[in-house]
Amino acid sequence: MKNQNTLFIIILLGFGFLSSAQDDGDYIEFNDRKNVVHGVYLGISMHYGEMDNKDTFLPSFKVAYVANRQVEVGFVGTFFYSQQNYFNATEGINEDIVGAYGGLHIEPILFSKSIVNLSFPLLIGAGGLGVIDSDFDYDNKEVDKKDYRESDAFAVVEPGINALFNVSRYLQLEAGVKYRFSSKTNLEPATLKRINGFSAGVGIKVGVFNMGRNRYKKKL
Repeated sequence: MKNQNTLFIIILLGFGFLSSAQDDGDYIEFNDRKNVVHGVYLGISMHYGEMDNKDTFLPSFKVAYVANRQVEVGFVGTFFYSQQNYFNATEGINEDIVGAYGGLHIEPILFSKSIVNLSFPLLIGAGGLGVIDSDFDYDNKEVDKKDYRESDAFAVVEPGINALFNVSRYLQLEAGVKYRFSSKTNLEPATLKRINGFSAGVGIKVGVFNMGRNRYKKKL
């Protein structure tokens, strides 16, 4: 009687095992470990904003690692040109502001398994800026040192919010807004003391956003 009960239990377990395997798309899962889905990409974007109420253009690039489609960590660099038109009475010319900043990029991602995601990028870094003759001859291959004048350095923090569109495993589009907080600068004849301000723009990311596979599942 005892042997019959044991055999009956073994048969029930066997049916349960086969049923579970069929429900999982003809796969057997050997354990319940969950893999981290890895990804890497290179991105470029263009933002438009204002500095001291003047038009400013901010192209940028970034390279980042994506962990489990839930957070990005990498580096971002941004260049900017602001049409300030400061009048330099000493030299009798109008001057604009140019500069660049970059640093650590961190971006938590929500709804990562959907076609459209919501993310919160954050840049923490530093940069520099200077004033330049707004009548600078861009066709001249040799840059006169007088074209670049006063310069200064600054620290910057730039949080934002993005909508991410997953086109494919290798391509992602983004659109969003950011706000810059910077330390004080001191330029002559510029009256701009900080590069604070909103910017909005779009970008494209090219890479592999899902390199992970479940190594713990085997096909029947």
